[in-house]
Amino acid sequence: MSSPDGAVFIDGLRPVDVLTVVAVTDVTPSVRRVTLSGEPTAVAAAGPTVNLLVPQVDDAEPRWPRIQRDGRIVWPQGSHGIALRSYTARRQDSAAGEVDIDFVLHGDGPAASWAAAAQPGALLGIAGAASLAERSARWLLLIGDETALPAISRLLAAAPPETLGAAYLEVAGPEEEQPLVAPPGIALHWLHRGATAPGESTLLVGAVAALDRPEGDDVFAWVGAESATVRAIRADLRGRWGLGRSQHHAIGYWRRGRAMSPAG
Repeated sequence: MSSPDGAVFIDGLRPVDVLTVVAVTDVTPSVRRVTLSGEPTAVAAAGPTVNLLVPQVDDAEPRWPRIQRDGRIVWPQGSHGIALRSYTARRQDSAAGEVDIDFVLHGDGPAASWAAAAQPGALLGIAGAASLAERSARWLLLIGDETALPAISRLLAAAPPETLGAAYLEVAGPEEEQPLVAPPGIALHWLHRGATAPGESTLLVGAVAALDRPEGDDVFAWVGAESATVRAIRADLRGRWGLGRSQHHAIGYWRRGRAMSPAG
């Protein structure tokens, strides 16, 4: 088995790619952007959705797992303190060997705790990647909270200029809004939940419920938020809108009452 750098491993396992923190920036009061550096091949493979291996805070020598030929993770025996979380890379630049990951800091899960303490020199592992399950369409609907902003930012940036549609984005308040590049035909709507706790708002569900289905079948909806919110929106899209499986992708990025662990 060969790793990206050409090394061969007789036991059929390869090491995970390990990236190093080179910069930490607070994008909004609750979103921290961590810029990671690594080999160009590792950075190119780190997205759009990437499985991050998050060590415990201040663990200078993490006990990383290894990867089988079929992509499965082989964890080290005994306590290792590594958490597996899925995120969407906000930016990938393989030529520069850099990737940006945005972490939402509310919550006390391992990823939020690691990001809150992250400093240049800290390490983060990568154990595979996947697509955003997107599809091109004449009319595009994007729904998400702050955990989905990296994915939605990439979907908007990749949409052809003639694309029509709408994006509904829930954040705590105006201070949490982020600049997004979108085709002129896609209307951006920021929804502020105010003092309502994350995952307890009905703003996204209500926005979709009040939206009329566009004409025609060239429609695609992408939804990423708290699991209960996503289930309600998915039911509306399948029922009232009549969208088939190929016309929508809805994923629960996190679950209220559990450590936030975005999956896209």
